[in-house]
Parts: sequence; C-alpha cells; structure tokens
Amino acid sequence: MATITFFGAAQEVTGSCHLLEGPGVGRVLLDCGMHQGGDAVDRIQDEEFAFDPATIDAVVLSHAHLDHSGLLPRLCHEGFAGPVICTRATAELLEIMLNDSAGLYLRDLERTNIRNARRGRPLLDPTYTLEDVEAALKQTQGHRYGESIALGESASLCFHDAGHILGSAIVEITLREQDREKVLVFSGDLGKSDSVLMNEPARLERADVLLVESTYGDREHRGEEDTVEQLREVLRETWRAGGSVMIPAFAVGRTQDLLFHLGCLHSRGELDQWEVFLDSPMAIAVTRVYDRWLKLLDADDIRQLSDAHKTSLEKFLPRLNLTASTEESMAINRIKGGAIIIAGSGMCTGGRIRHHFKQRIWDQRNTIIFTGYQARGTLGRIIVDGARSIKLFNEEYVIKARVETLGGLSAHAGQRELLSWIAGFQPPPRTLLVHGEPNAQDAMAEKLWKDQKMKVEIPARGDSIVL
Repeated sequence: MATITFFGAAQEVTGSCHLLEGPGVGRVLLDCGMHQGGDAVDRIQDEEFAFDPATIDAVVLSHAHLDHSGLLPRLCHEGFAGPVICTRATAELLEIMLNDSAGLYLRDLERTNIRNARRGRPLLDPTYTLEDVEAALKQTQGHRYGESIALGESASLCFHDAGHILGSAIVEITLREQDREKVLVFSGDLGKSDSVLMNEPARLERADVLLVESTYGDREHRGEEDTVEQLREVLRETWRAGGSVMIPAFAVGRTQDLLFHLGCLHSRGELDQWEVFLDSPMAIAVTRVYDRWLKLLDADDIRQLSDAHKTSLEKFLPRLNLTASTEESMAINRIKGGAIIIAGSGMCTGGRIRHHFKQRIWDQRNTIIFTGYQARGTLGRIIVDGARSIKLFNEEYVIKARVETLGGLSAHAGQRELLSWIAGFQPPPRTLLVHGEPNAQDAMAEKLWKDQKMKVEIPARGDSIVL
C-alpha cells in the first residue's frame, strides 16, 4: 500500500515537502521547499531532512517559489540523483530562483564566517554550493500541462494549471495496483479566479485523496477592482505628502502583477509623475521570462495591452527603471520623494528591500505596501502585526512610515474559492489540509463541514497516511 508522510507545510505555510512511497511508484517527494523567516544562514543551516535524500527516486514540483523548491540543491548535495519533474515554465524559472537564492545564502554565510573568525568561533561549512544548484538544474525535466508522465513502474502523473504563478501546477497522480486505480491530487498553491495575467485554476472532478492548500482558509481577499482603487489612493496620498513607496514583492508573480497594474494606471493618466524602480536582478530576469510566456497567460487581461506591448511588461510601463547593479540600487537613496521601489524579498527576509527600509522606514511621509501573505517569524509579518520598531543591520529603526496591505493582490485563492474548488470533486475525496497556519486550517475545516458535510484531516509534521 502507498503512503504519504508530511515533512513540511504541515500546520505551517512554508517548507512544502510531502513523501509519497509505495510499490510501483517508489519514493517520490511532492515539493522540496525551504522554510522562511529569521536569519537566512541560521534557517538554512538548521534545515534537516527526516529521510535519506539518496533513497528518493524523483521530486515532483508544483511550482518555482522557494518555499516549494528551495532545498533542491541541498537534496542533491546529500545524495539525490533522480529527476526533478515540473512544468516547462517552472523549469525556466527554477534556474533563476535557485541561483539567486544560493548566491544570497553563500554571501551571507561568508559574512557570518568573517564575524565568527573575528570572535574566535568555529566557521560554518555551506550546506550546499553552486555546484549543487547546477546538479539540480541538470536533473530537471519540464513538461506541458495535460501531458501524461510515467512515474515509477505503475504510476503516472499529469500537471494542470493552478493559476498561481507562471508554470504553477495542480499535480494529479494515478497509482495502479493490480486492477485498481487510486488518484492522488495535490493542489500546490491555487490562484485567485480574478488574478491578472494568470488563468483560473483548472477544475478536476476525481480524486481518492486530496492534499489542498489552506493559506487563506479563514478569510477572503478584496476584489481586484477594489484593490486597484486602494493602490491608486495610497499612491495619491503618498505623492501629496512628498514621500516614496516601498513595495516588498515576490520576484515571481506579484512583481509582474504590480507592473501590469501600474502600467494600466499610467495608460489612464493616473500615475502622477512617479518614477518606478524594479530593484531586483532576479525580478528583472523573471519578468523577461514572463514576457516569453505572455501568450499562455490570461487572455482577457492580455487584450488590455496594445499590440506594441503584448510581448513586454517592461514596455507597458515607460517610467520603469531596471536597477540590476548594486550601484544603481544605492543611487535610489538620493531620491527623496516620488519613487515607487519594488524590491525583494516578498516577506522581507533578505534582499534589497531591507536596505530601502533603512533609508526610509523612519520617515512618516513614506509608505510600505505589502502585497501578499507574510509568514510567521518574517520581518514582513512583524511589521504588518504593528511593531513600532525593527532591528536592521544591528541597528534599531523606529517605524514611522505608513503601512498598507493590498490583500487583493495575493496570488492565493481565498476561502470561498478554495471551498468551491474542493466541491468540484465528486464523490468527495479523503481531504487533507496542508500549507496553512492552524487558525486558517481550523476555520476552513469548520466551513467544509458546515457547507459540504466534509470531514477533513489536518496532518502535523511527521504524520503519515495510507492511501
């Protein structure tokens, strides 16, 4: 009999990792993500696999976000040599994501070891290297949506569009034993139905076992139109105050949505004289990947682009400045007002956004706009929860900047859409909630019982179930 063991994103949002194993399928990881929050070096050094990576036959990736893919290099470093199976767009994004993440980690580790040497402390060895990133990428296989892919001796998988980010997938695995079939569906992260650029998540009808995300299982998002109106108003008020806007944004998905919305405001003459800075080498590279895949994205929104802009989000926003180098990023500091700065990381756990906070978070004329979920333990969550000061680069900074959250720009489905998507499976499958904090999962479980008389399970890390 096949089993699934939950090693990450179990009663938590980050670190997605589930092990499927059984006769005919072997040992297959569904995602291999890193946890987010806290110091990057401490976090990565503390990550440990509860299984032997050398015994894993394959990894199936739902999408390229690091909380689903970020530990692939370490998996290879510790002996994994099988295929990494994902969609073609995910494979293209993975090269950017993993190289950028490794570069940041290794630079931070070097700085940590310099401090350790000065203090007479032991030096830390890297848990993985750029060579391990290269190995993971060589093992990656990209496939089309709807394609049947062999998995082990008697199993197959198929990817369906999850509508979350470019290349994101719902994973459907069919296990065959003698004359019986069992279907396992793993939702990955599901997108919103009204998200710009993305298609709606595909709706499947059959599953024996369903693993479904529950990030926003306890709440709804604002509608897209209301969110754009909120963005317009926040920009207008900050412009009048003579301030600048800092937007921590994920390089994949959220950044491209923002560029699209800002381009629409510009085309309607509603962007004042803001100068927009995309201050992230990774986000710049990802945006150019999106440009190559625009034809696969949501048709209704793409129609809003003129013929000249249908192949480039960059050209849609003439006031966009791409600041790839460190020197270009530092030059933004000389601008005292009228700058919209989009920089990573999305949860403020690293990247250039922290340097912009250092320059501007203490000035009440400025505004911070959060555009997505902030996991527990991250700097973004601390600020959203109302902290009055934060520590950056070993110094304390008072938070006087205005803090706003644009919930409608989330790349995740809200409660109502999650419930509707689950209701599409008939008969109802055995359903397990993953990728959510306990309060969100409890609320979603209660709602599923009240509305659909479905009893669901909420596995903890280390729990196993038999298919």
